[in-house]
Amino acid sequence: MRGQTRRSRSTLPLLLTLLLVTAIAAGPRAARAQVTVVKLATLVPEGSVWDKALRDMGAEWSSSTQGRVSLRVYPGGVAGDEPDVVRKMRIGQLQAAAVTTAGLASIDPSFNVFNVPMFFTSYPELYATLDKLEPLLKSRLEAKGFVLLSWGHGGWVYFFTKAPVATVEGLRKSKMFTWTGDDQMVSVWKAKGFNPVPLAATDIMTALQTGMIEAYPTTPLLGLTLQWYRMTPNMVGMGMAPLVGGLVMSKSAWLKLPEADRARVQSACDRMEKRLEIEARPPRERGEPGERRGVPQRGRGVRHRDGGGSHPRRRPGARAQGARRVPREGRRALSSPLPRRTPSVLRA
Repeated sequence: MRGQTRRSRSTLPLLLTLLLVTAIAAGPRAARAQVTVVKLATLVPEGSVWDKALRDMGAEWSSSTQGRVSLRVYPGGVAGDEPDVVRKMRIGQLQAAAVTTAGLASIDPSFNVFNVPMFFTSYPELYATLDKLEPLLKSRLEAKGFVLLSWGHGGWVYFFTKAPVATVEGLRKSKMFTWTGDDQMVSVWKAKGFNPVPLAATDIMTALQTGMIEAYPTTPLLGLTLQWYRMTPNMVGMGMAPLVGGLVMSKSAWLKLPEADRARVQSACDRMEKRLEIEARPPRERGEPGERRGVPQRGRGVRHRDGGGSHPRRRPGARAQGARRVPREGRRALSSPLPRRTPSVLRA
């Protein structure tokens, strides 16, 4: 009996030591298990203003949640076109995406309101519409399993063409890119006499090189960043619409985050949205709040018809510093040729 008591006393410290070692070894694994990695895909190029904003936002997620939530960004279309990204979110391969309204419209067609050409005439008008429709659009996305965390902005959309376009009829004859899968928009363009070619956005450069398309709509900053402007050195000087996008997360991934961390993540998304309202628009589009495109403001310069900012008033016939003289015969063209080097209209 005494021998059994002695043996039990001698094994007790050993058992305690084993339990302590097991707890220490399990500690890091338990901490690692609490980390949530959000995989986000987007078409924006790596190193662009949008990519930098997303990565800074991800760093803020990690720091504000003490590492419990981290962001992994897949830029440049490596995860596929926007409809592909939305499909991968549905099956859980991705948890989030930064997409344009084309991607949002693949979830709910109500977002097509932002794709109507000439529907908006100013940024204040766009922002007022977003504020009004945001609750409705968020609820429609949530009903389909997605959460809208923030809006994104890319500048004003113009048509870029291989050859100069002098008339609307000339633009109708051009083979122009439209987003594949958006059959309704393809039908609209065809009904108006245009020649749309449905493609994935990731195939635009190849389509330009092979002659499959001759024109496409995009913002000057994106045309520069993606180097598409080298194949299309002409820009139609008529703003079509503001490029709107959104950062969305699958509802299942969002609800897995602790409530306190969700608030921190949302705050970081709000700050990124405010940042892109400024940085994603070229300086010529950053006018004073409340100004409308094409409306001169007394004492504030003259507004550009294409959505640009104001320039100081100058004496008649004087050219702005650094401006190139436009040949008289080309002044009536809808599009103007851009130089082969980085054109001034594309400098952000």
